[in-house]
Amino acid sequence: MRIASIGDSFTEGVGDDLPHGGVRGWADLVAAGLAAGLDEPVEYVNVAIRGRLIEPIVHEQLEHVLGLDPLPTVVTFNGGGNDMMRPGFDLDRIMELIEMSIDRCDAAGVELLLLSGGDPTARLPRGAMMSQRGKIYLDAVAELLERRPDQPFVDNWSDTELARAPYWSADRLHLNALGHSRVAARVLTHLGVETALPAADGEEVVATGALAEARYYATYVLPWLGRRLTRRSSGDGREPKHPTWTRITPLT
Repeated sequence: MRIASIGDSFTEGVGDDLPHGGVRGWADLVAAGLAAGLDEPVEYVNVAIRGRLIEPIVHEQLEHVLGLDPLPTVVTFNGGGNDMMRPGFDLDRIMELIEMSIDRCDAAGVELLLLSGGDPTARLPRGAMMSQRGKIYLDAVAELLERRPDQPFVDNWSDTELARAPYWSADRLHLNALGHSRVAARVLTHLGVETALPAADGEEVVATGALAEARYYATYVLPWLGRRLTRRSSGDGREPKHPTWTRITPLT
């Protein structure tokens, strides 16, 4: 099994921080889970980079993994979340790029596994706008699946449990370790390794009030706005964490 993952911060693993730096995330967990479940080594590539829009995900990351020798068995694809937060959100273009990616993988004899991210909108600024865009995206994917019934899709956006606060990082935008583990379980089950869905124990205590909101905006929202104004991305200068085949053993 050779699995390659492309996308943005969701697939890079932002929010699932490792003790000595770096991030893990659902895609890393899937590779390790496949090795354990299949009881054999798995080759793994992950070229996802935080902040990436769907155009470079398709034109750069997908082309990179389809240029590998040997080719992947499966490519996991998630993209469009960063586009969803921009004023020029173009659903038609996003769907065009998704279908282009499916066709590219079909032509190469590679399975493309499409998945949506979790729904963070309940606690986000302008969350109602993003929630609406998420809904029309899912509607468009449903239409795509009607035309392409063999296309696999793992729908995390509709997981109401995953939308709860205990699965999200302090920035409210990225899943935490538990959230990434829940997504990994869904993907592993789809790939034939039955995995129980992790769930939060009780309710997480979430700080509320004017002071907590002011700290949140100062720590997360204002820096994000600053990057938008200066046309910078959180992924600028970053390299993929696994650009070439990395062997994951059952004991990893």
